[in-house]
Amino acid sequence: MTFKQLKNKPIVKFITNIYVIVLAFFIVWMVFFDENSLLIHYEFNKEIKKLKTEKNYFKTEIAKDKKIIDSLKKPEQLEKFAREKYLMKKENEDIYIIQYDTIKSK
Repeated sequence: MTFKQLKNKPIVKFITNIYVIVLAFFIVWMVFFDENSLLIHYEFNKEIKKLKTEKNYFKTEIAKDKKIIDSLKKPEQLEKFAREKYLMKKENEDIYIIQYDTIKSK
């Protein structure tokens, strides 16, 4: 095929149209190179989703901690918590820690 024959094809006329070239350049620019490109938006959306899951996790942890704090307002609960969690003791008192082996021996 010669250049003249190729030039008369409808697809070649469509591709060489100035509006199609400008539109293609614009689309490529917006998808890859612009500061607000689709790739950057995709990364931001992933980060937003990750932060939302972290937010939900921390909200549940805060609710758990508030329950613990409310239960520690009684002196006997506070003493029990201190003894169990931080191994605190009264004077002249001995603490024995018993650990269980979770690995089965052969």
